[in-house]
Amino acid sequence: MRDYMAEYRKWLESPYVDEKTKEELRAIEGNEEEIKERFLLDLEFGTAGLRGKIGAGTNRMNIYTVSQATQGLADYINSCGEGYAKRGVVIAYDVRRMSKEFARITAQVLAANGIQVYLFDDIRPTPVLSFAVRYLGTASGIVITASHNPPEYNGYKVYWEKGSQITDDIAKPIEENIKKITDFGMIKKIDFDEAISKGLIKIVGSEVDNAYFEKVLSLALCDDIDKNISIVYTPLHGTGGRFVRHVLDKRGFTNYFIVPEQENPDGEFPTVEYPNPEDLKAFNLALEYAKKRDADIILATDPDADRNAVMVKHNGEYIALNGNQTGALLIEYLLSQRKKKGILPKNGIIIKSIVTGDLGKLIAKTYGVETFETLTGFKNICGLENELEGKYSFQFGYEESIGYVTGDFVRDKDGVMMSMIISEMAAYYKKQGKTLIDVLELLYKTYGYYLEDNFSLVYEGLKGMEKIRRIMEVFRRRYPKEIGTLDLVKYIDYLERKVYDANGNFIGEVEKHIPASNVLRFFLSDGSWYAIRPSGTEPKLKVYIYTVDKVKEEAKKKLSVMKDAVLKIIAEA
Repeated sequence: MRDYMAEYRKWLESPYVDEKTKEELRAIEGNEEEIKERFLLDLEFGTAGLRGKIGAGTNRMNIYTVSQATQGLADYINSCGEGYAKRGVVIAYDVRRMSKEFARITAQVLAANGIQVYLFDDIRPTPVLSFAVRYLGTASGIVITASHNPPEYNGYKVYWEKGSQITDDIAKPIEENIKKITDFGMIKKIDFDEAISKGLIKIVGSEVDNAYFEKVLSLALCDDIDKNISIVYTPLHGTGGRFVRHVLDKRGFTNYFIVPEQENPDGEFPTVEYPNPEDLKAFNLALEYAKKRDADIILATDPDADRNAVMVKHNGEYIALNGNQTGALLIEYLLSQRKKKGILPKNGIIIKSIVTGDLGKLIAKTYGVETFETLTGFKNICGLENELEGKYSFQFGYEESIGYVTGDFVRDKDGVMMSMIISEMAAYYKKQGKTLIDVLELLYKTYGYYLEDNFSLVYEGLKGMEKIRRIMEVFRRRYPKEIGTLDLVKYIDYLERKVYDANGNFIGEVEKHIPASNVLRFFLSDGSWYAIRPSGTEPKLKVYIYTVDKVKEEAKKKLSVMKDAVLKIIAEA
């Protein structure tokens, strides 16, 4: 076990650590549990980059851990050859505490290592960063964001030359480089203004935004829509406001309203407990305005505007769509419209995560479009898109946690793009006298009621990490072989990359394109299934339960029985 007290003292004694940081550390002197939390571990650099609470310590987001990660990235870029350093890195940041400071220090470290830097002049949505990598032709990109985490968090996501987040083949050598930096004095850094004057840091303005808008608007499929559809939109204090407003304006939507209390960027997120549009409480203000304005739909994007949530007015009530439902509706709309226009290719594919429901796959099959599955996260979804490029025509990527993308110019989920497409879709069906709930019900009647109950269990700190590890091991040893009237058919251990029958006998391997990951997935005799996995970015155990039946009430009953069975095992772990 690491000597966390020695690491704590090292920071207090370091000539490279500023006085303000040392004051913060002196304030916790004697609080061994807090020191342990901050210094027992390093903030892990994985394929999602860094994410953690802001504060002093090796297990926190601060200018030192960000600089260390950047030096590790710089060393990797320089090891790829001079061409990569010349192409450079584009950096974006969101509204959070310290985001601008982390972006500047990142730029200073890269520039000091001889790497060209392009730094956005103000906050930008994450998908614009993905677009910028491709548009500017840079070797890499970085966005400073913690997405929908609470205000005390921030993060650092790294992208590679095709505009998608880095995968293990790049993350691991960067991580090895980071581990070699044993002293902050090993990190190179140049004065920000000096780097600007030397042209090592170039400021990026509206040129990239305008090119991005042009591409997004090119995705429009149908103009036979009700452009007077009433839309209420909230950016939840994040980066989406200006961008979503622009695409709605340009598409000719005349009757949209932005929640004024949540329109302006604010990293404290003062009007919401938790700036995650998956949490229905985030809709409270928007819902008030929607009722006053008799809105047809409510849209929300998360703080870095890469995810969308939707509520629909149906029979006088506002009904929230989950990620699986919105994804299925988008697949039906996009593929049907492309088929109608004669632009749906024969080699079309959609890509979804392994914990996303199966309804979208069945819809795609109807249109002759194949579905590929991969691990959770758009680093995997768009990483697979990169691999399959040339052989297949990518039509859509999505996951149950309200992330979606189409087109080939953004290689990450895109809440701005999807705000436009969801609005178009709702306006198309409104002109036909249907709500999105009507359309969803038609899909259920056609394919079966694919229902879900997905939830997270929070386990904070080191004890929480141990609890999550224990739960995963318990499921590996004594999973239920039957739940209610359903029998277990097989299960997949993605960490081992092996498929087993109900008795634990090996029957196959996971598809080659799916890397190893700590996920378990159990399949039952009627097509229902459930999965569990630790979150890669938050102190949570994620549980996914899916059922299917021709009768809605039967599918609901199965959900209840399966959830009880899973929670019983978790409680006993």
